[in-house]
Amino acid sequence: MNETVDPSEIKIVTPTPTRRRRWGSFLTPIVLGIAALLAWQYFDKVETPVPASAPRSVPGGAPTSVRVATAQTGDMPIVLDALGTVTSLATVTVHSQVTGKLLEIGFKEGQFVKAGDFLAQVDASPFQATLSQYQAQLQKDTAAVSQAQNDLARYQVLLKQNSISTQQVDDQTFLVTQDKAAAAADQAQIDSANLNIGYAHIVAPITGRLGLRLVDAGNYVTPGDASGIVVIAQMSPISVAFSIPEANLPQVAARLKAGAKLPVDVLDRANSKTIASGELETYDNAIDMTTGTIKLRAIFANEDETLFPNQFVNVRLRVDTLAGAVLAPSAAVQIGANGSFVYVVGDDSTVSVRPVTGGANDQSKIAILSGLSAGERVVIDGVDRLRDGAKVVVTDGGPSAGATPGAGDKKQPRGQRTPKSGGNPAAAGSASPTPQASATPAN
Repeated sequence: MNETVDPSEIKIVTPTPTRRRRWGSFLTPIVLGIAALLAWQYFDKVETPVPASAPRSVPGGAPTSVRVATAQTGDMPIVLDALGTVTSLATVTVHSQVTGKLLEIGFKEGQFVKAGDFLAQVDASPFQATLSQYQAQLQKDTAAVSQAQNDLARYQVLLKQNSISTQQVDDQTFLVTQDKAAAAADQAQIDSANLNIGYAHIVAPITGRLGLRLVDAGNYVTPGDASGIVVIAQMSPISVAFSIPEANLPQVAARLKAGAKLPVDVLDRANSKTIASGELETYDNAIDMTTGTIKLRAIFANEDETLFPNQFVNVRLRVDTLAGAVLAPSAAVQIGANGSFVYVVGDDSTVSVRPVTGGANDQSKIAILSGLSAGERVVIDGVDRLRDGAKVVVTDGGPSAGATPGAGDKKQPRGQRTPKSGGNPAAAGSASPTPQASATPAN
């Protein structure tokens, strides 16, 4: 029998979703939104990388504050820097030339002496006794010579009278010769004794400054003593030996062969103060194969004895001078991937990148061989914030080392500030080279 079901009693049961499906449906839109936001921020900020040394294209923005200097025409010395050693032109260790007791020291340590000045006295009494002995022997042999000559004269008379044989005359002639030789030997011994007596009186062989005493009075000295008595070093004039790369030798040699006098300055260890000035004398006859350098020698008057033997000094050799060169502050030259360049400020206060070729330089300025003309303004401060074509505002930040005065600036003494913007007190054409000068061109 079929039962009738009331439709009102029928219930439709909807399946309940699981907890995991509920969370997945809720998080998916959120995760996708966050990923899209991060991707937008990343691609919005990332730019194509540009090398730090290469100029970049101009961006929009406010003008950059910079300091500038004006390139000028002047003379640039070509200078070679080297490390040198002061060497005395003559250094003598005084030794005793005779053997004996050192009786007297006649000098003070560190004293300046002239050639021939008394230094020390060795006991000469043995040589005096030897001298007296040979003087007596000379008198004896001289008398024998006189007697033999008188006998020879008589024999020659008798020979004419046929009263004596020829052999007797010849024998007497030989006897006279022997006696004269004995007398001559005695005189040589006397001269030797006098020479030893003179050697016992020790004098300075050269003019110079004495060192410390190496032996005291009362010691027994001999010519073979290793230390000697004292060392004398010539102080004026004095020389400085230094080396330069072999690549610079042709230029130096050509200047010397042309008769030019190449000035050489010696500076202290700090490379800040000039100690002495002289000139190059010559160079060695061979290049050192281990270092690729050649040794040169410069001469200095050293009348005030500023230089001392074996002193290490900094040497600056001025080989030549570039006349009428375009000079710019060293701070203006930048090094990029394609070489050296400067930022040139135009009349519209816009900077442009200008490739340049640098030449001789010193601590403050550099000679520009190509790429820049005198009168053009170059940026010397603030270049790290510049790009090609950027707008700039010239400000007065004070002078920097080696910068040239800006257009219309008046030259000021070195170290003083100028009230005008972009100026530098040291004119490139008249500033003296600094101790860090180098003849290596900047590339």
